[in-house]
Amino acid sequence: MELKSNAELDLAYNFVEFTNRSVFLTGKAGTGKTTFLHTLRKTSRKRIIVVAPTGVAAINAKGVTIHSFFQMPFGPMLTERVSGIRQSFDNSGHIRKFNRNKIKIIKSLDLLVIDEISMVRADLLDGIDDVLRQYRNKNLPFGGIQLLMIGDLQQLAPVVKDDEWQLLRQYYDTVYFFSSKALKESNPINIELKNIFRQSDDKFIEILNEIRDDKLSESSMIELNKRYKPGVTSNAEGEYITLTTHNASADRINSEQLTKIKNKAHSFIAEVDGTFSEYNYPTDFELTLKKDAQVMFIKNDSSPEKLYFNGKIGIITAIDKYDIEVQCKDDDEPILLHREVWENIRYSTNAVTAQIEEEKVGSFTQYPLRLAWAITIHKSQGLTFEKAIVDAQQAFAHGQIYVALSRCKSLEGLILSSKISGRGIICDRQVISFNRNIEENPPKKQELVRSKLDYQFFLLSELYNYRPIIYQLTRCKKLVTENANIVQGNLIEVIDQIIPSVSSLIDISEKFLKQVHHLLFAEGDAEKNIQLQKRINKASEYFKEKTGQQIISLIEGVAFETDNRSVRKSIKNVLTKINEELFIKMECLIETTNKFIVYDYLDVRAKAALKPPARKVKKKTEIIDTTVKYPELYKKLQEWRKQIANDEDLPLYYIAHQKLLRQITTLLPTTEKQLKTIKGMGPKKLKQYGKDILDIVLEYCEEKKIL
Repeated sequence: MELKSNAELDLAYNFVEFTNRSVFLTGKAGTGKTTFLHTLRKTSRKRIIVVAPTGVAAINAKGVTIHSFFQMPFGPMLTERVSGIRQSFDNSGHIRKFNRNKIKIIKSLDLLVIDEISMVRADLLDGIDDVLRQYRNKNLPFGGIQLLMIGDLQQLAPVVKDDEWQLLRQYYDTVYFFSSKALKESNPINIELKNIFRQSDDKFIEILNEIRDDKLSESSMIELNKRYKPGVTSNAEGEYITLTTHNASADRINSEQLTKIKNKAHSFIAEVDGTFSEYNYPTDFELTLKKDAQVMFIKNDSSPEKLYFNGKIGIITAIDKYDIEVQCKDDDEPILLHREVWENIRYSTNAVTAQIEEEKVGSFTQYPLRLAWAITIHKSQGLTFEKAIVDAQQAFAHGQIYVALSRCKSLEGLILSSKISGRGIICDRQVISFNRNIEENPPKKQELVRSKLDYQFFLLSELYNYRPIIYQLTRCKKLVTENANIVQGNLIEVIDQIIPSVSSLIDISEKFLKQVHHLLFAEGDAEKNIQLQKRINKASEYFKEKTGQQIISLIEGVAFETDNRSVRKSIKNVLTKINEELFIKMECLIETTNKFIVYDYLDVRAKAALKPPARKVKKKTEIIDTTVKYPELYKKLQEWRKQIANDEDLPLYYIAHQKLLRQITTLLPTTEKQLKTIKGMGPKKLKQYGKDILDIVLEYCEEKKIL
């Protein structure tokens, strides 16, 4: 389907591309939602990944599943922000950890696309929020990453068991994604596509709309049920596909019809390379077909000829172990098939360009066909049929009848194997109410203009925001203070020097941002605002110099030591975050000393997030602990301990804790009896290392003439 531009499509594209507002893109069946996604992927300059709730939906959208990317369990999940209770997503009870590549993707991501959002539960969306906050901005919904959610709530609904809902209902109004706490906080834009491309029959469109809104009129029901033909079968009608509610029914119809054909059966084995879950196979691994079998294409033709598309129906006119030919109605010649490839991808980041790239981890190669006398309504979502038999007598879920009927292009191509009644149409009143609100409150163009300016101000506020740095500095100081007896070095002194400078920069930046806000919203678009550009250039030059002189130059001089591995790791992690935050800020400040262009800024920021700050190679700073009475003796004892630990391949604290060394340095024991009285010097340690320690102390005392 090729989309012609219209007001809703343009508005959706502009909100996605030029703002950071999360967008729910909806619309009736056949309005071009999937085509919009494919177009966006080709044209957007933002860093995008696409996820979907099921494997088949992910493969069709050329993305990955939500559960695999975010490492989510399939059961209910309640984040700390929702329940107030700290919980682990990992069913085994372990803390979920992402690999370095996954973290890089999240850190450089601009836009997260969730396809088939109608099947995503509220708790799953809040689980995504929890992950993104962890690796991006913990204070913003979804970590500050923009969401594009695509789907039709009147189609297939989320799956939730009764016992699961009993748990979730304590926290959520509905199971649907729009009840997500994080989504409500993010204030998303809702855009409904109204131009239907699939159907052109006004009467049929009217009937579908009435079913969608649970308002099927008597006259429309009569008109619809004129298509009822009792006892009809796909085989008798030819080129029709039956849409049914259950897999067992579809499999039974296909098996029965294939058995009736007396021609020789041919089986084609798929080629699976790398990682490709059998649950996501787009068609049978062993595909059994016969001449005269009715089949459906399940992929668009990848060749330049574009002879078939996903959902096209035909009849096999020739088949052997090498070739398959399919004749479709209105085609002059049969189509000689080639095998198609479905790729299973994962996302990675390019170390040079910082672009998010799709990496193929597996593939499934098979003829793009499946038997097409019948298919489930669930698997028909997103497909279009010229002729279809709808068997919805056993419809059991919200939206099933609407999905089934809306697959067909016209009333003339539709046959009902059972009559449609108002009672058989299952619609969720909460969904109808939500959709009605979207329809009655479309976003205005003025809101787009405002959102674009808000986005530019958000980026500039982020650029000149020094609060995250002071937060990490304070956190580091607290760590050192709480472990003062086992940490030595100059961290506290350096942090105490830096904090006043950072506080001063915060005051200056907040005053400057008030000027930015005034100029931006008074004069418009920052990229075209000459006066504002000059202010930004000068401000970035100022903050760049101050950041380098008053923060980075001092941070580079920090040094610390501790025996405690956990404390050492915690301090190093905080220092790493400080360095990363400063590196990103400096790269962005350098970029904006010339000009502030949104896409250039995003590009520089993403590359800086993926590239660790260059560390200067310098002579290791000698740490002198001034809190002990005899620092030189303390250093000698440390060197002795390190040598013993290396020789015996033991951790430092196993030889002697820092606290013990500090007491020895203070008390200066020169006899075994004196050494034995020091806390931490047990009989075993005394026997192993007592003589060495006493020799070092005596030698030092004699040298300094202390005793």
